[in-house]
Amino acid sequence: MEPSLGKLKTPTFARGVGIQLIGGVPIMAITKDRKQEIISEYKVHDNDTGSPEVQIAILTEEITNLNEHLRDHTKDHHSRRGLLKMVGQRRNLLNYLRNNDVIRYRDLIKKLGLRR
Repeated sequence: MEPSLGKLKTPTFARGVGIQLIGGVPIMAITKDRKQEIISEYKVHDNDTGSPEVQIAILTEEITNLNEHLRDHTKDHHSRRGLLKMVGQRRNLLNYLRNNDVIRYRDLIKKLGLRR
C-alpha cells in the first residue's frame, strides 16, 4: 500500500518512502541482491560479512552511486555530506587494512580499481 503523499509532489519527501523509490528505480541505495553479490565476491571466509574488504567494497559501490547522483543534482548538499562521510569511513578502513596486512590491502585496491 502506497503512503498518501497529500500535497507533496514527489515521493522523496513523504515519510517512509526512501530515495530509492523515485520512478520505481533504485537510485542511490544499493539493492539487497547487489549487496549480496559484493559480499560473495570480496568475502574472506564463508560466513564473512564484516571484514574490511567487504565493508570497503560496499562503501565503494555506494560512493560510486552517490557520485553519479551528485553529477545530476549539483546542489544536493545533504547527500554530498553523506558522500564525504562515506569517503572518510572508507579511508579509515583502508588505513586499518594497510597497517595490519599490506598484501590484502594491495590486492583489494587493485581489485577495486582505486589508486589510479
